[in-house]
Amino acid sequence: MQVNTTKRHNMKYIVMISMVASLGGLLFGYDTSVISGAVSPLKEYFNLNAAETGWAVSNVVIGCIIGAFGSGEIARKLGRKKTLIFAALLFTISAVGSALATNFTWFVIYRMVGGLAVGVASAISPMYISEVAPKNYRGTATAMNSFAIVFGQILIFYINYKLAQGMAREWLVELGWRYMLGSEAIPCILFLITVVFIPESPRWNVMRGRDDLALATLTKISNQTHAQNLLNEIRFSVAKDDGQRQKQKLDFSRDGAKFILMVGIGIATLSQLSGINVMMYYAPAVLERIVGSAEEALFQTIWIGVAQLMGITIGFALFDKLGRLPLMRTGLLGIILSLLIISYAMYTQNPGYLALFGMMAFMLSFGMSWAVGMWVLLGEIFPNYMRAQGMAIAVALNWVANFIISQGFPMINDNQYLVENFHGAFPMWLFASIGVIGFLFLQRCVPETKGVSLEKMEKVMIDKRDGKI
Repeated sequence: MQVNTTKRHNMKYIVMISMVASLGGLLFGYDTSVISGAVSPLKEYFNLNAAETGWAVSNVVIGCIIGAFGSGEIARKLGRKKTLIFAALLFTISAVGSALATNFTWFVIYRMVGGLAVGVASAISPMYISEVAPKNYRGTATAMNSFAIVFGQILIFYINYKLAQGMAREWLVELGWRYMLGSEAIPCILFLITVVFIPESPRWNVMRGRDDLALATLTKISNQTHAQNLLNEIRFSVAKDDGQRQKQKLDFSRDGAKFILMVGIGIATLSQLSGINVMMYYAPAVLERIVGSAEEALFQTIWIGVAQLMGITIGFALFDKLGRLPLMRTGLLGIILSLLIISYAMYTQNPGYLALFGMMAFMLSFGMSWAVGMWVLLGEIFPNYMRAQGMAIAVALNWVANFIISQGFPMINDNQYLVENFHGAFPMWLFASIGVIGFLFLQRCVPETKGVSLEKMEKVMIDKRDGKI
């Protein structure tokens, strides 16, 4: 009937399943940022040197790399939903195990398990959302995952601060860091319970020959007529080359495959090389050098997370209205300027709030652009045949860049020559220089993807490569 064919998308249903999938993002943010408040007590508890302190922070990224690389094949074979359930289990094991660890070796092992979970969730949560959200709402829906990541970060920043507030240093060293790490078990269990109620991705169901299940989900998302039309598009996209749905895999002999993968890797790595995780992991250490108080540094770190959340709220509202590239470019210019402000404050050893202002401006700029845009674009640019594996590779290399930054930053930041001559400003100059490269990359290699259906994305990417758009 006419009413059925013109019915709007079922936004309540779309928001519900996107919110559940975004809990993977919340745990991603929570798990990776919990260490910011615990790293100083851990350093004392386990008597760590500078390299070991970097390892305490960055070891989780090894798990992230492995988890992200493996997530594509797991999601291709088992489905997106079962892969998210697997991630929820790993998150729970890590939260409990790392909080109870009796030596540094077991702490590292359990944190790596958490890294596996983060790697899987960081690739599959936005992929799932991009596959279930209608094209005109895909940016907004995927932004929910980015919002959840930062909300998880702010939540643990606040918890870390409240746990540290007014407590003796000895308590923080002996027990405080355990409470910080163990608190993650609560959202882990929530994710584990709710994820079982979301449907499987309709695109994965089509790849496995389960068209009836795909149609049922697509009909819930919109209406029967639209669902049938979209199902036909997905069928054609999935089966047009090899005719065997189960063999949807990355194929470098296919025109455009190498370019699309290169663009995905570029977006993923440049996001990390902006310096974002120095702000996330080491903000308390950086600020403590300036303000001279660990408690005050933890308090200021909360506002850094709030600034990013504000930025993501802007991106959430505008990505499907203005498009991806305008926000990505504007945000990157803000990132570069913010890094120069931070570097000036550090170089001149300004004891006021200039460094905090620069960090907040950085997080606001990053939040409205790359914090949302990276995940939106990675969920969009890969065609159906290579989405799971292409996104897994891109996200894994994002974590490789994360590891390099998080492991190397303490060594650069504590380098005697650089400290004496630049007072911590040198890394900020380096990140600002990389930002310029990122801006040129956006101009040359990344097309506008607003309103483009996933089944038509391959042609758009090839046209960009060939200079037609």
